[in-house]
Amino acid sequence: MHQIVRLLPKKRQTALFSATCSAKVEELVRAALRTNPLKIGVMEQRAESLTDSSINDLATREGLEQGYVVCSSEKRFLLLFTFLKKNKSKKIMVFFSSCASVRFHQELLNFIDLPVLSIHGKQKQQKRTCTFFQFCRAKTGTLLCTDVAARGLDIPSVDWIVQYDPPDEPREYIHRVGRTARGESGTGNALLILRPEELGFLRFLKAAKVTLNEYEFSWNKLANIQPQLERLISQNYYLNKSAKEAYKGYIRSYDSHSLKQIYDVNNLDLIKVCKSFGFEVPPYVDLPISNRSKLEKAIAKKSEIQNRQKPSVKAEKEFVPLKRKDKGRKDFKQNKKMKV
Repeated sequence: MHQIVRLLPKKRQTALFSATCSAKVEELVRAALRTNPLKIGVMEQRAESLTDSSINDLATREGLEQGYVVCSSEKRFLLLFTFLKKNKSKKIMVFFSSCASVRFHQELLNFIDLPVLSIHGKQKQQKRTCTFFQFCRAKTGTLLCTDVAARGLDIPSVDWIVQYDPPDEPREYIHRVGRTARGESGTGNALLILRPEELGFLRFLKAAKVTLNEYEFSWNKLANIQPQLERLISQNYYLNKSAKEAYKGYIRSYDSHSLKQIYDVNNLDLIKVCKSFGFEVPPYVDLPISNRSKLEKAIAKKSEIQNRQKPSVKAEKEFVPLKRKDKGRKDFKQNKKMKV
């Protein structure tokens, strides 16, 4: 940015727009604008935009109910699928860590008749804009997104924020949950999905004055579609390719987390992780993991040989568990405060 600014003519009019007023934004203001620039807020009481203290207020507002659920890697997709099926009448935003993961889950869920929309950074701006307004007008539905949708978007009447992939830091968590319970009398719910190894993130949230309740889930009522999911991914060429990219994107995003003591990529059980992407064994991809066990490497090599045989383009039609009746089931047992 400094190099770009130096190339601009000295006589110019510069406007800078931001949903928040963070330290990085202030640094950009000093670099790109003149001394004492005019600041204009969308609303009078927000003329200074969102400071650190006001950002924390987003996560402590009265109408926002927040909680987390502990879920092992191999059951993550089953949990998400069950939750979305149960809450078809709600308006939900689901956050992922990579664009590839958003694309794969959109393709998969739409294929198995669970309609969803998506917004991520690799879409063209026109596509993101159309999807944004489509979701704004909808009374119910699900939007899969990356953190490109965590800031600056005012979407009305969002019932649930689901953080399928954990945020990098408490500030990012707060920005995500800020998409619901908007307005003075707004209400909403937030669900954070954590692996048992990631529970340490709750300490960082507590330090940021964000307290979450633990949600109890009836695991015996989890939609048992894993065998059909693996068969579908193995037989559908396009979903198989998309799943590999999502699997690779998830691990690379995990490796880029700043809180290494919580999100340690070397502690990921790849055999369990691959299950949530519909693989029976981990596909062979170039991953930034230094100390994978010999067993995992052997399985990955075996999978590479299997994957050289191009999967059939024929789509799996026998997704039987998706057809079973699940209306009226109560999969989530909330504490007294929580209401779904």
